[in-house]
Amino acid sequence: MSVRAGEAFDARRAVAEVAALAAGPVPARGPTLGEGDPVTGEWRATAGEGFRLVPLWESDDLTGAYGSDWTDAEGAAQRQLGLLVAELDVRWGPHRRVAMHPALSRRRAGRPLPEPFAALIDEDCHGDLSVWGPLPGRDRWVGVSVGHSDGDAPLVMVALVSESPVVELDPDEA
Repeated sequence: MSVRAGEAFDARRAVAEVAALAAGPVPARGPTLGEGDPVTGEWRATAGEGFRLVPLWESDDLTGAYGSDWTDAEGAAQRQLGLLVAELDVRWGPHRRVAMHPALSRRRAGRPLPEPFAALIDEDCHGDLSVWGPLPGRDRWVGVSVGHSDGDAPLVMVALVSESPVVELDPDEA
């Protein structure tokens, strides 16, 4: 669960948060660390050398959701992501897709993963990324996605900012 559990999706808020994330600080050095809410322990961010990852929205728990209920929840999350991506396309130009399946394949095979892909998978952010970058006037890349780790987990929309290019991994490289 993230600190976004129970919040309604608001595209304007999400755009503002992604823009602030893109302009904000990222660690220059250090290990990758998750940050939890001090009271609840719910995930609120993960940061590592040159990147930061934050949740933007979280769906209701999908326990007991099957068939059309599950499909409806996933469709609603994808439409919300589409609204965010369309707004960011206006701001930063057309995005490109970065698939997560190569990173997942590497993890399943026990091969090392570079950051920020390791952090994305560690936080169960398995959805393909919509990526912009480098952003105008900055050596920053921004990505957003929505996904979950299994059928019962809530869908989580996340934003990533990186000082390194975010490009699709080759699943066969070590």
